[in-house]
Amino acid sequence: MKLDSPIFTDVDAAREHLEAQRWPHGPLCPHCGNCDPARIRKMEGKAHRPGLYNCMECRKQFSVTVGTVFERSKIPLNKWLLATFLMASSKKGMSAHQLHRMLGVTYKTAWFMAHRIREAMTEDGPDAGPMGGEGKTVEADEMYHGKRETPREYARPRARKNWKPTKSGKAGGAQKRVIVGLVERGGNTRMFHLNNATKDSVRDILVRNVSRDTTLYTDESRLYKETGKEFAAHRTVKHSAKEYARREGDVVVHSNTIENVFSVFKRGMIGVYQHCGEAHLHRYLAEYGFRYNRRSALKITDSERHDDLLSRIGGKRLTYRRINEASYA
Repeated sequence: MKLDSPIFTDVDAAREHLEAQRWPHGPLCPHCGNCDPARIRKMEGKAHRPGLYNCMECRKQFSVTVGTVFERSKIPLNKWLLATFLMASSKKGMSAHQLHRMLGVTYKTAWFMAHRIREAMTEDGPDAGPMGGEGKTVEADEMYHGKRETPREYARPRARKNWKPTKSGKAGGAQKRVIVGLVERGGNTRMFHLNNATKDSVRDILVRNVSRDTTLYTDESRLYKETGKEFAAHRTVKHSAKEYARREGDVVVHSNTIENVFSVFKRGMIGVYQHCGEAHLHRYLAEYGFRYNRRSALKITDSERHDDLLSRIGGKRLTYRRINEASYA
């Protein structure tokens, strides 16, 4: 799909494309669920805007954008589709300033559009299902990125008399945001923002997202030592001794896959977005996770990734007030 495609330049073509994606078997009323073509009438004529339908069951009007992240938006639908394509096909992300220049909208509008699209990219929830399984491998690791805005909670005060801060006065990752990542080899990834990485908080993420009959690979961090016993097997590599991979029979023990996921995330956050409020970090994690789970290595094209994103816009709403208030929460 090219950027000069009709769905990116013509409103009617964009609407027809979105209707084909959301309603492959004909219009569906988002208010009452009616899908009987004999009980849904298309509103035509100069008195009605294009793409408007009337449900004869609930007597309510609707269009293809009702009940989606595009609902009640005055932005032309072709610009919405172009924004979703750009964000779905850019490996390291697309900044709001770049969207503002390419779409011809204000920066404030582009920023809000980007967050709505990230909301559609979110994949967590009860339907996500567990990662791994019998004979499968999941790698887990944590990283520290960006200056934290929420004070860190310590399990106990640092009472050692000879304790000294490291790294030019900063105690390691104490002043940074904590992100825990999981990735199934050859499969999907999930990333989570935590206020503090402890054995309990990390265990909660692992047992909620990874099947117990999975082989778990981590580094030598003590966060995983006890929790690893709850899985089929737990193997570690010792990064402090410069051990990054170890062969055990037919398998290679390493956590390089999750390190690669973190690498793409960091390059995008530093080089493209440059700044991210802590209240919105979970949306950026969802964005990078969505693209990784549909990466080119899995033979998924940009057009297929874009269509998959459009199939996920339903049932999600994000108002400007909600997202703006989160910045000051």
